[in-house]
Amino acid sequence: MAELKKEPVDATPNVSDVETVDAATEAEAVAAIDAPVSQGEPILQVRNLVKHFPLTQGILFKKQIGAVKAVDGISFDLYAGETLGIVGESGCGKSRALKAVRRNIQMVFQDPYTSLNPRMTVGDIIGETFEIHPEVAPKGDRRRRVQELLDVVGLNPEYINRYPHQFSGGQRQRIGIARGLALNPEIIICDEPVSALDVSVQAQVINLMEKLQDEFNLSYVFIAHDLSIVRHISDRVGVMYLGKMAEIGTDTQIYDHPTHPYTQALLSAVPVPDPTAREGRERIILTGDVPSPANPPSGCRFRTRCWKAEERCATEEPLLAIPERFVAGRTPAAHESACHFAEEKDVVNAA
Repeated sequence: MAELKKEPVDATPNVSDVETVDAATEAEAVAAIDAPVSQGEPILQVRNLVKHFPLTQGILFKKQIGAVKAVDGISFDLYAGETLGIVGESGCGKSRALKAVRRNIQMVFQDPYTSLNPRMTVGDIIGETFEIHPEVAPKGDRRRRVQELLDVVGLNPEYINRYPHQFSGGQRQRIGIARGLALNPEIIICDEPVSALDVSVQAQVINLMEKLQDEFNLSYVFIAHDLSIVRHISDRVGVMYLGKMAEIGTDTQIYDHPTHPYTQALLSAVPVPDPTAREGRERIILTGDVPSPANPPSGCRFRTRCWKAEERCATEEPLLAIPERFVAGRTPAAHESACHFAEEKDVVNAA
């Protein structure tokens, strides 16, 4: 059962005050913990989102024998003007189809080559959205509107009659972004929008997205594998594992103060350009294969690869909440983590 709402909720973190805390530490912690609240009420609420794909057997008479649990009950809030990064391994359930919310939520797809119809001109590709939602742009005004969108994303408006094969990968992704902006959405889902591009082009597209976010007050759900890019663009980051949210918090909380073992393992694999900093750094190697999403482990789904796993992890599923050991202190470690034995570990700057 998936429930999508655009109603405000109380987003105040469940963290209590402490009597004595170092002033500098308190200032840093308060800024990190209260960052989402300062942005006002959520523009989007996702509660218990589930996406299961049926597994069938037979040819003439198909019978469902199971289900691939791609997304299995995740919840999060998205605030106006915020970028929420979603990271995790391939197949963990980072991407989702949000058909229930149409005009206000648009999407930028991963592959700029296959996401554009090769038989349609740029003008037709971007203007097609106006056929579905004619109230956004009257018929006689659509060409001008498409040219304005091309200009907004840094392309020559005269390219309106060109075909996708006449553009580079970066230019095609700009066309995809223009298509996403056509209906004046509040939210854009970015599904690996730069993974198919060269590094230099990635920077150009990321800078463009940040510029458009400021200009149009957009909110992004940014799905990606590249942890460095996610940290650069995101205000908050959610880490997913096998269809569940393992940990969520501000970029500072997740990258500098991770408390979930899976997050710590991911961050320990991030390349460090400084050879000196690499010398004393701990590399966490996960053993075993990723379990099948059609038959996930009981209790904590990460327990089969976790070095902290105990009997409790197999029988009791951990809740995504602020760990009890951190509830009483306003520290950056006081953020939601789905682990019975959550503890802070600096793996990025361990050297």
